[in-house]
Amino acid sequence: MPKERREVQTPPPAFGPGPGPGRGPGHRFSHPGAKPKDLKNTLRRLWGYFGRYKIALLGVFLLITISSFISIVSPLLIQKAIDEYIIPRKFTRLVNIIFAMIVLYILNSHFVYFQGYSMMKISQKVVFNMRNDMFSKLQKLPIKIFDTRAHGDLMSRLTNDIDVLNNTVNASVTSIFSSIITLTGSVIVMLTISPILTLCTLLIVPLMFILTNWIAKNTREYFSQNQKLLGKLNGIIEEDITGQKVIKVFTREEKEINKFIEINKELTQVGTKAQILSGVIPPLMNMLNNFAFIIVAAVGGYLALKGLVSIGSIASFIQYARQFIRPLNELANQFNQLQSAFAAAERVFEIMDEEEEREDEKDAIELTNIKGEVEFRNVWFSYKEGEPVLKNISFHAKPGQMIALVGPTGAGKTTIVNLLTRFYDIDRGEILIDGINIRKIKREFLRKSLGIVLQDTYLFSEPVMENIRYGKLTAKDDEVIKAAKIANAHEFIRHLPHGYKTVLTDGGADLSQGQRQLLALARAILSDPAILILDEATSNIDTRTEKLVQEAMLKLMQGRTSFVIAHRLSTIRNADLILVIDDGQIVEQGTHEELLQKRGFYYNLYMSQFAVV
Repeated sequence: MPKERREVQTPPPAFGPGPGPGRGPGHRFSHPGAKPKDLKNTLRRLWGYFGRYKIALLGVFLLITISSFISIVSPLLIQKAIDEYIIPRKFTRLVNIIFAMIVLYILNSHFVYFQGYSMMKISQKVVFNMRNDMFSKLQKLPIKIFDTRAHGDLMSRLTNDIDVLNNTVNASVTSIFSSIITLTGSVIVMLTISPILTLCTLLIVPLMFILTNWIAKNTREYFSQNQKLLGKLNGIIEEDITGQKVIKVFTREEKEINKFIEINKELTQVGTKAQILSGVIPPLMNMLNNFAFIIVAAVGGYLALKGLVSIGSIASFIQYARQFIRPLNELANQFNQLQSAFAAAERVFEIMDEEEEREDEKDAIELTNIKGEVEFRNVWFSYKEGEPVLKNISFHAKPGQMIALVGPTGAGKTTIVNLLTRFYDIDRGEILIDGINIRKIKREFLRKSLGIVLQDTYLFSEPVMENIRYGKLTAKDDEVIKAAKIANAHEFIRHLPHGYKTVLTDGGADLSQGQRQLLALARAILSDPAILILDEATSNIDTRTEKLVQEAMLKLMQGRTSFVIAHRLSTIRNADLILVIDDGQIVEQGTHEELLQKRGFYYNLYMSQFAVV
């Protein structure tokens, strides 16, 4: 059993480190996978997708039935040709039956092609729906899911696992239908030819089922582990590509290579065990197949010598025996893919079964024209039950005030704004906007009223114009440019290769951190929020640019309630209210001057930054 990566005990918040020390780039830890769901439940869930195309599946089933019927009838023509034309030497009539067989085989080829084509279209539609459903599900999941699961693993489920399912559907579904019909038809005809030979052929079936069932029981777990480890490997690849600069700065290439080799080795070992064990099936089936032919030939020859069956009957019976065993062989050959597909489907459904963000309460309102009054009343919150991160937080922000949150790293500053945006819901207490509990406000309207600028800015692989317009999709180009000018981003945008039409790559990696921050500020300005949240928004900007941005921010904050998380205390001297957070509690609050006069926690923080040594 491969060793699982450790579970995150305390999920970090969306904006930063939360209760843990440090401010990491994403906190992407893997999440131990749940036990695989039972096969019956997985098949039921899959039928929920295939069942939408019942008429098309009925058409495929009809084509398979006709094709299988032709396959079942063809050996009877061989029997007729041998017994009635070849042995009596009636060669003139033999041409007609040969022509009939040629026509049947040509028709059969066409039916096989159309059933494959139809099944391919159905499987593509099923995969299309599954991808859409899973991607839509990801948009509805709470932030904590992305904080506690490796992003590469989520990507693997959406792409690799669904592709595995798609390939298996194309290869296996028609084969399974065809096998069932061919098996049934072949047994019926075989019984009419010779019950004794049929019994001899059927003797190997229980042995086949016992062996395949034993192998299935032992390999299914390997295939499930294989999919999980593949997700982990994708997670490591995604993390290392994203964090290449950090890896190179600290020369940790060897460490990352060894980490990759370790997981890759586990993946190889598990995959090898699964493939070797399941790879035993085809040669085993082939051996049993040959064994059955020996029995049929020996017993059939004896019966022919006794005059109980004709030579043509033995020849056709051997064909039926092949047709009877061939579907079993095909199912055995498809076994690897079926096991992998079931494991992949379970991983997809595991994400689909994750609990979504809580729905808005039935009486939730569409709050508009927000004034910006914000109040926390005795708020308690914990990421892990029994370990509170915020303890009895209470404060009142009047409309238009600037509220600064200061304190040591991990004190709970970012968690406060995470609760205000309802990325997480509180354990106890109340959060009110304009006197209304935020749980009574529809989440969509709550978040539309908030403008957020983070320390780590994320930009999309789209033109600069569209990245800014993300703050307000209906904004005209002139409005976008105006917002960029207020954020002092217009000048550097103008000097980009294609100006506002320049397409950014890899999350804006071709821009400096300061430039990315200016675009994020422009995006927030364009959204024209009632409440503004700035999480170290100027930390990556040089001193000269910071001064210009501060002026722009002061204009933006006029008439808006603003929450500013700051480590540089010089940026919040003019705040209307400074909340000093330590160990999840407000230890001091007041204006800059009031807090300095107290000579307490804030005073010590301030002096540690500005005292002359």
